[in-house]
This record gives sequence, C-alpha cells and structure tokens, in this order.
Amino acid sequence: MKKIIVYTIFFLAIAIVIYACQSASEIEMSKYLSNGKDIYKAKCQNCHGENGEGLGELAPPLTDTVFLKNNKNKLACFIKNGADGPLLINGKTYEGKMPSFPDLHDIDIAQVTVYITNSFGNNQGMYTYEQVANDIKNCK
Repeated sequence: MKKIIVYTIFFLAIAIVIYACQSASEIEMSKYLSNGKDIYKAKCQNCHGENGEGLGELAPPLTDTVFLKNNKNKLACFIKNGADGPLLINGKTYEGKMPSFPDLHDIDIAQVTVYITNSFGNNQGMYTYEQVANDIKNCK
C-alpha cells in the first residue's frame, strides 16, 4: 500500500513539473512582452495611451487589429523613422506626425512591436529582431 502511495505521489509530482514547464518559444514570447511593455510605457504611452486608445486627433489608437496585421512589416519603420500621415485607422484618417526613435535597437523595436500587436485586443504572435532588421531594410 505504501508503494502505491509513493509511486502515485512521484508520478503526480512529475506530471506537475512537466505541465508547469513552458516551451522555449513561450519563454521568449514572455520576455518580449515584458520588455516591450516597459519600452511602450517609456516611449509610446504618452501619445497612444495606457490601453492603446490613442490621443484624440493627435495620435491614433493601437486597437485596430486589421491595420496592425496589414501593416506589421511597416511598424518597425514607423517606430525607427517616425511616420508622417495620413494613416487610416479604425475608419478615421490621422494626419499627425509620429516622432522617430532612432536610438532603439532592432531587439527593442521587436519587443515593443510584440507588445503592441499582442495587447489592446490584438493577438498576432511573435515578431523577431531578425524580422525587424529585414523590414527596416525595406523602409521607404
């Protein structure tokens, strides 16, 4: 009877450890989200809002999943080089100028992009610094 209890506890403990483990990609995504949130708070939140709601006529919201998905390859350019409207977001045209952040490295841009595209009602998965480097090469 004691053996059965010991084996049951042992296998239960193993099952809990296996279940609690995250995959490497989940851990990487968590790091990107956490670091991206910090960058967002420091560089983006003043204009785009704590919840990505935007700032009236001045800064567009970051809640338009379709816009973000269709323009994901341009987001690195917007962040690195700034943007000078017009941008059609949520059916509204924004003419304002977004400042550039040339001091941000590719990894920073990737992390803030992952945060933005997976927050505020968005769920678009991973975006690596390698993708940022490639997208920045194609900025117009």
